[in-house]
Amino acid sequence: MRPYKVAIGVRLYANNLVKPPLNQHAGELSMPPVPQTTIGQPNNVAILFFFAFVLVTLGITFWAARKTRTSSEFYAAGRSISGWQNGLALAGDFMSAASFLGIAGLVATGGYDGLIYSVGYLAGWPVVMFLIAEPLRNLGKYSFADVVAYRLKQRPIRAAAATASIVTVLFYLTAQMVGAGSLVNLMFNLPHEAAMLAVGALMIAYVLFGGMLATTWVQIIKAVLLLGGATLLTALTLSRFGWSYEGLFRAVGALPDGAKLLQPGVSEKVATSPWDIISLSLGLMFGTAGLPHILMRFYTVPDAREARKSVFYATGLIGYFYILTFTIGYGAAALVAKPYLAPIKEGTPGKTSNMAAPLLAEILGGAPLLGFLAAVAFATILAVVAGLTLAGAAALSHDIYVGVIRRGQSAERDEVRVAKAATVGLGVCAILLGLAFKNVNVAFMVGLAFAVAASANFPALLLSITWKRFTTAGAVASIWTGLLVAVVLIALSPTVWIDVFQKGVTNPSPAPFPMKSPALFSMGAAFLVAIAVSLFTREPEAEALFESEKLRTYAGIGAE
Repeated sequence: MRPYKVAIGVRLYANNLVKPPLNQHAGELSMPPVPQTTIGQPNNVAILFFFAFVLVTLGITFWAARKTRTSSEFYAAGRSISGWQNGLALAGDFMSAASFLGIAGLVATGGYDGLIYSVGYLAGWPVVMFLIAEPLRNLGKYSFADVVAYRLKQRPIRAAAATASIVTVLFYLTAQMVGAGSLVNLMFNLPHEAAMLAVGALMIAYVLFGGMLATTWVQIIKAVLLLGGATLLTALTLSRFGWSYEGLFRAVGALPDGAKLLQPGVSEKVATSPWDIISLSLGLMFGTAGLPHILMRFYTVPDAREARKSVFYATGLIGYFYILTFTIGYGAAALVAKPYLAPIKEGTPGKTSNMAAPLLAEILGGAPLLGFLAAVAFATILAVVAGLTLAGAAALSHDIYVGVIRRGQSAERDEVRVAKAATVGLGVCAILLGLAFKNVNVAFMVGLAFAVAASANFPALLLSITWKRFTTAGAVASIWTGLLVAVVLIALSPTVWIDVFQKGVTNPSPAPFPMKSPALFSMGAAFLVAIAVSLFTREPEAEALFESEKLRTYAGIGAE
């Protein structure tokens, strides 16, 4: 039995009904008859928490709408957020459905290799702190394209950078919508389509009326709830194994094929080869420094010092959270495993590994804990999709409409109006894409978004800050090369070629590109093209502005 087939089933152990005893000496679980799960049935606790969260956040949106008039207030909350608040909001923005649902599911079904996502996501934050945060805050205004275009020609840079941002945002949004659809289905037993519409409507409302100020406070509330819920679930998991990781690992190792869950490099669910693991790791690490909704948060603080502080706080909170997902994933592997669970029918809730954490919550705390964790995960998704939608709207309005179409000349009222229209358009696209990819593990989808960000955004952003010879032609070529190579290789990879294009086919044809993550090739191609084109296309004006750019980068003179 291959690791990716360690499915999450429909029959499990509810804490208030049956507690599967652990044989501490043999490290095995003895399994008595089990009751049916409440997954897929309306959950009163989940409904209560869900409506409480929605009411509170809509109240925040109403309050924020009264303070959001100018483009600075809509995109950057008037630069009024402190470093500590922004650190919490960054953590809230980053700890997405992929983190809570996807990584826990990957560890539960793919074992040790699923931790590549946790380590890769976290490893990107030192890159952000030491290379990106301060220059971004000092050079930019609302989007990372401001930084790349600071001393280069505005229109071609903004057109390319905005396109890359929107593609990245759509990949990321798709993953969040998939997770949201599963959770709303879990809480209300609604059809997947109705769940998508409900999530899309709430997402649009937050951004449309409250802008960045409302989005920030929604993310702060969500971060506190998610950290608290994950801590509780981790504590309950460890208590089942005598507060011992050794006991937990012994139980996992006693499962059929359990040894594989504890070994690196054996899960086809995560990667197909060592090179694929390297490619995935590069994408996760450097993709963090290219995510539009993360980079946009650095414009909400008053200065570069607060930007650095916010990254410091965010790194600590995110690191702690990923330790929790590691425990939750292995806890689900030990307590929710196929040999002890009845098979489930196609299309029923809990079919995918995304439901590993909610199922574990029901085992450990019954329906009340399941409801609470489901509502917290839903809050997680709403906060992240709001930040993503705002970043996409900024790319369309600030970069495309103002920078390209209006050549930098536009009234603030018009810019905000275009941003709100873009918000509605992105919401509709997110719903449609969420329906198309509803059976794909959300951590995979976010991993692909990171690969696009690492390939299209990060090389141009880094070189524009650090390399004097960097030219407009080099930047544009780098962005388009990274974007196109990443998207094409993703389409030709097993994740899309087999799991999406040939879904349901008995004998699918092999994927033309055998690796699941393209970052090793797409990011490498972007850097090579950027350097080669810049060396062949000198731009004296850009070189002359490099020293003044350095002064603003490190001293903050002239920063917004």
